[in-house]
Amino acid sequence: MTDSPLLALYHSLNAHYGDLEWWPADSAFEIAVGAILTQNTDWRNVEKALGNLKSANVLSIEAILETSTDQLEMLVRPSGYFRMKADRLKHLCEFLELNSFDALKKMGRDQARGRLLSVKGVGPETADDIVLYALDIPSFVIDTYTRRLLERFGLYSSKLKYPVLQAAFHQQLPEDASLFKQYHALIVEHAKVSCRKKPLCESCVLKDTCPQII
Repeated sequence: MTDSPLLALYHSLNAHYGDLEWWPADSAFEIAVGAILTQNTDWRNVEKALGNLKSANVLSIEAILETSTDQLEMLVRPSGYFRMKADRLKHLCEFLELNSFDALKKMGRDQARGRLLSVKGVGPETADDIVLYALDIPSFVIDTYTRRLLERFGLYSSKLKYPVLQAAFHQQLPEDASLFKQYHALIVEHAKVSCRKKPLCESCVLKDTCPQII
């Protein structure tokens, strides 16, 4: 049986990059915090902010809620938009006080995702980061890198709405959280290595099959 276009792309990326073991975190809560901090910034900046939270012993629901807004803003400052992100972390922690990760996981993808989307500052991409990586439920993350790769491969327009692109992955891939995590990690890695805003096509491992290469 022939692979679907999205599954074929996965196999090509996976053959080159191998297991990337993404997302780096020691707990589901750290993943959720990282999902907020990574909004509109590079992961290296997120690591600095997470390091600050750990050093100050503020990487828990209770600690974040008890920490003053000014102090929390200072700790997450390396991630950028620090006032907004401190506020969003407070709202997320208020939510997680009432909705444990175990309880969310038992709800299943649609209900858990819907609950997360009700939290101030949690949009579809952040919600899917948490559902996939913290809850281990297959819910594909559509980010800027994914849109870029799909567009350049002529598979889907990058202008399509989030649910449409996500549905394509859900329909063409096995419902497997491990596969979804690896695929998302592969896309991010490839976007950083080759498929940048200004692509490095000559060194791209997919240049033989990419329609952008003429």
